[in-house]
Amino acid sequence: MKKTDYNKKMLEFVTKSPTAFHAVENLASDLEANGYEELKESELWKLSQKKNTKFYVKRNDSAIIAFTLPKNPKGFHITASHSDSPCFKVKDNPSMKGAGKVTVLNTEKYGGMILSTWFDRPLSIAGRVVVREDGALNCKLVNVDRDLCVIPNVAIHMNRNMNDGVAYNPQVDLLPLFAAENKDEEGDALMQLIANELKVNEKDILAHDLYVYAREEGRVIGANGEFILSPRLDDLQSVFACMSALTESKSKDYVNICAVFDNEEVGSGTKQGADSTFLEDVMRRISNNFAPDKDEKEEYYLTLVANSFLISADNAHAIHPNHAEKADPVNRPVLNGGIVLKYHGSQKYTTDGVSAAKVKDLCDKAGVPCQTYTNRSDIAGGSTLGNISTAHVSVSSADIGLPQLSMHSAVETAGAKDTEMAIKMLKEFYSE
Repeated sequence: MKKTDYNKKMLEFVTKSPTAFHAVENLASDLEANGYEELKESELWKLSQKKNTKFYVKRNDSAIIAFTLPKNPKGFHITASHSDSPCFKVKDNPSMKGAGKVTVLNTEKYGGMILSTWFDRPLSIAGRVVVREDGALNCKLVNVDRDLCVIPNVAIHMNRNMNDGVAYNPQVDLLPLFAAENKDEEGDALMQLIANELKVNEKDILAHDLYVYAREEGRVIGANGEFILSPRLDDLQSVFACMSALTESKSKDYVNICAVFDNEEVGSGTKQGADSTFLEDVMRRISNNFAPDKDEKEEYYLTLVANSFLISADNAHAIHPNHAEKADPVNRPVLNGGIVLKYHGSQKYTTDGVSAAKVKDLCDKAGVPCQTYTNRSDIAGGSTLGNISTAHVSVSSADIGLPQLSMHSAVETAGAKDTEMAIKMLKEFYSE
């Protein structure tokens, strides 16, 4: 497949995935199309009784783990990425009166955002609502798929120091303008709109997980189409690469797993995050299926884990063309330069000498360039999934990413060649 095909598919996936819930729904749909069977955590799996060898399981509808089974596994080959991105979360009772006879939405930050990038661009609302129907509580996804609201900036005439830097107050400066005030309306204006979208009664919506998202569709830019510009590249670009590699590979001697966690941007400390039992639970249930002796299930599982490897895929910082001083003096990834192997002395990234050699060897076999990233020693970096996941499942692990600019902006920039290179390397990993 040509890189332009991967770019098109990846950008379509990002556009269709305004929230983690939508990303997981779209991944599940693609997995079904590729012959994967859904399993429920609340049911017995009985894998040994199934003819299929390709499965997936969801948790909270915002995290998903897909896997394929060999006949006699030696261990697990795992990739991990995350479905969430920094944005604004909608609070309960969201519609508020604003000055000028308008309605604004009461929101709060989700994750580490570049706040200034959210001003003066078309926004909308998407997420999950819980609806009471015929005595049952049902979860429904919603996406108001139109330009719905905006966060207006203060005019330069009213803040002459705007270009000298502004400290934004999320409760004051960043409330989306939603509607003209209607004094005749009863109830909450946003929830009425959501109810109309779902064709339910507003009173039957009992709770929600709704988010503000940037409406821009991803596109290829640059003088020769070298770059990608899109919301949510961190980390849906890696999610797409990992899942594409899984579905285009076949298990030989290892159980191939693609884990997509939620809530990485806020620390992963949820039941659907990397700091949960989700991955371990799935691995144990798979192992139990293969254990030759019921009395040795635990020891058998531990032997599989000891012979396993995890690649944590969360995007990486490319050297900024206007601020090269922010990069390490020698470890300076570039857009379209290939896989970025990430190191951190205090183990915010799990890469060590052994796991780094493994990734470099995979890149060589796949014919893909490998770059290295470290923070400047005087600049604190972010954290990711690897060290959190391996605290629950003790496997050798490396952290990688795809190089990008403007990480955590409402719209981010990446290289047009890098997605395909990631898929090539990850297919090599899954096909070993």
